[in-house]
Amino acid sequence: MRHSIIRSLAVGAVAALALGACSSGTGGSAKGRKPYIGVILPDTTSSARWATQDQPALAAAFKAKNVKYDIQNAQGNKTQFQAIADHMLKEGVNILMIVDLDAATGTAVLAKARQQGVPTIDYDRLTLGGGADYYVSFDNVDVGELQGQGLVACLGGTKKPVVAEVNGSPTDNNATLFAQGYNSVLNPLYADGTFIKGPNQSTTDWKNDIAGQNFAKMLAEAPNIGGVLVANDGMAQAVIGVLKQHHLNGRVQVTGQDATVAGLQSVLVGDQCMTIFKDSVKEANAAAELATALATGGSASSANTMVADSVTGKLVASVMLTPEAIVKQNVGDVISAGAVTKAQVCTPEFAEACTANGIK
Repeated sequence: MRHSIIRSLAVGAVAALALGACSSGTGGSAKGRKPYIGVILPDTTSSARWATQDQPALAAAFKAKNVKYDIQNAQGNKTQFQAIADHMLKEGVNILMIVDLDAATGTAVLAKARQQGVPTIDYDRLTLGGGADYYVSFDNVDVGELQGQGLVACLGGTKKPVVAEVNGSPTDNNATLFAQGYNSVLNPLYADGTFIKGPNQSTTDWKNDIAGQNFAKMLAEAPNIGGVLVANDGMAQAVIGVLKQHHLNGRVQVTGQDATVAGLQSVLVGDQCMTIFKDSVKEANAAAELATALATGGSASSANTMVADSVTGKLVASVMLTPEAIVKQNVGDVISAGAVTKAQVCTPEFAEACTANGIK
């Protein structure tokens, strides 16, 4: 399929990787050991999903497996991220799952776990050069492709729109993959003149305020922007805030990702034309299934896709899930999946839009 993902590898190759991970060092998992799984989430600011979707979904998944777990959030602090890992390893976790803050911090933590023989799982975000044993995520190039296709659909009928791009953090491999996906859709349209390539900038640490500041400069530079490919919902909110100041919200098409409450509300009223739903329940269940199997010496057969680490060239046994594009008409899918509630989305301000789009 793509150069970075090799699907349907021989079962034996994946099994060999699984055995290697489970038997490395004296602290590794073994049959008969009680699972104790440590999870470090990155922050609560780059996306609301980490606190509102992933943490409760992971907790529920581990409870369903009846395994001991510890889920902590580093709150964007690299020192705290490493301190949490040190504490978890000291407390005896036999699986460590992380969402890195950056490659360097993640690599350091993964190396400590490896020294103690503790198998590791990169959750949602591959730590480039980190050497995690496993990876559980959505296909992030597909996410970007859906964003690009969504923006094209939103701009249908607009002649030669200027398109700006508000990318994610340059230190996050996911941001690179998202951009790979949406640029595979947009670049041919820039090349043939269907779209006009406008300002394009990455956003340090996915910070929403920086995204807003950057977009304000973009709009000043190119006041005729017709569409904005924004990499996630948090930054999209900042972009929409700038557009509102110029009475352009709803007229300039904006994408997002993560299907947050604010993102879904913006989609319903037309300030944001689409978002991407990555079902945290499915991702958490897949991660819990894999982690529990590893912690008890079982099979890692669910990790049946190989993803290449672009820094080391190593193939990482992975579980890859399928994202879903969300527009007004299927916002209800996110509610039905349990990622958010109707009460959260359909507040009085948005009740009419909910009813108009079939959310009952």
